[in-house]
Order: sequence, then structure tokens, then C-alpha cells
Amino acid sequence: MNILIFIFIFLLGTIIGSFLNVVIFRFNTGKTMVKGRSICMTCNRNLRWYELVPVLSFIMQSGKCRRCKEVISCQYPIVEVITGIMFALVAYHFLPILFFSMSSYFLLVTFFVFIFSILIVISVYDIRHKVIPDKLVFVYIIASFLSIFINHIGIGHLFVIPTLGAILAGPVLALPFALLWLISKGKWMGLGDAKLMLGIGWMLGFSVGLSSIVISFWVGAIVSLIFMLISRSKINMKTEIPFAPFLILSTFFVFLFSLDILTLSSLFQF
Repeated sequence: MNILIFIFIFLLGTIIGSFLNVVIFRFNTGKTMVKGRSICMTCNRNLRWYELVPVLSFIMQSGKCRRCKEVISCQYPIVEVITGIMFALVAYHFLPILFFSMSSYFLLVTFFVFIFSILIVISVYDIRHKVIPDKLVFVYIIASFLSIFINHIGIGHLFVIPTLGAILAGPVLALPFALLWLISKGKWMGLGDAKLMLGIGWMLGFSVGLSSIVISFWVGAIVSLIFMLISRSKINMKTEIPFAPFLILSTFFVFLFSLDILTLSSLFQF
């Protein structure tokens, strides 16, 4: 596939990322997601079209509102770039399918960029508010459950009858998280993480889903240590560190590389 097509896919992703920012900022505020013009959060001025160009507008305005000069949150360009990269990587991941069926390729790419767009919103929302919103995670769970009826390989029939293992993968992987939440009364793990893991299990299957859990704890531990060293503060059971971003990052990683638990364990065998 021509590199220009991937650049176009990336740019399309940044546009969707701009919308995801709207969802993140307006969710649970009573404001509509699709109506109403974008405004400066400080001076309430309606933004012009050239102030809404993903990433570029932020750079051209030096990260400040043109009118009140208030600093614009760096979340805007970060989410836009991350979404653009996600779009391009998902499109590249399914590229081999394009040679067998163009319709299957576009359906799979569209379906999974939709899923990972939801996960981006959940991740950033959890970072900002330390909570995983039920409405968003339920949409993700439904989409993930539907994914077990889709042939991810894309060769042959696109829609398949799921195996018992594929159906049980979600509940089995979510159960330990739910038990941690129950035993600790929410101190060790939030119930939202268990709900999120239910969807991850269905989307990835048991083996790949399990590797995403392992990697997420590794990444979480490393980030926590870095945070502790930088902030020079102790991290204990009362310290709130959102776990959803680690789960989602590891989920995307193992999804791209189809990294199951056996492959992951073999990487550390000497």
C-alpha cells in the first residue's frame, strides 16, 4: 500500500481524535457530543474552523487561545496524534487481508478502529477522573462480544460461530479483577477494570488476553516506580493510579503482534 494512503489514514485518525477530545471533555457534563460549536474553555469564544485543525492549530497558536491567551491543554494534540497512529497501525495490521478480500479488510479496519477509539476515550477519561465510565465500557463490552463472531484472520468466511473457549475468555479473565475489587472493597482494583477486562478477554481470547494482563502489570509497575522517583513520594494502597491506561496500552500491543502468553514466556527463556 502506498505510503500516501497511510498518511491519509493517519490524518483521518487525527480528525477522529479531535472528536474523541470533545467526547472526553463533554462526557457526563450534560453537553451534547455532536451539536454546538467548539468553544474556548476559558473565555467561551466560539472557535473558527482554522483553530480546529488537528495538531496544526495547536502548533500555530503556540498552544494558546488566540483571544484570551490561556494555555490550551496538551491533551488535544496528544489524543489526536495517538488516534492517528492507532488508525495507521490497525490499517497496517490487517494489510495482508487486503490481497484476499477488500470488503473484509475495510470491515475489520473500521470495526477495530472504532473499538480502539472507545478505548482511547476510556483511557484518557480514567487518567483525568480516576474512573471508568459505565456507558463507555458497556459499549466496548458489546462491541468486543460481537468480535467473537468475526474471523480476525479475514481469510475464508468473515463471520464465524464462536467456540466455547472464545465465549468463556471474557468472564474467566475478568473474574480475578472482580475478586480483587470484592475482597479489597475497591481499594486494590476498581470494578470498572473488571468490566474492561471482560471486553478485552472477548476481543483477544484467553491466551492473548492473559499476556495483555501480564504486560499491563509490568508497565504499571515501571510507571509507578518512575512516578515515585520523580515525585519523591511514596506510593501505597491509598495512592490512586488509574490502571485502565496500562491495560489498554498492553491490549493494543498484543493485538498488533498477536502476542499470546506462550510466546511472551518464550521471550524470557534462556
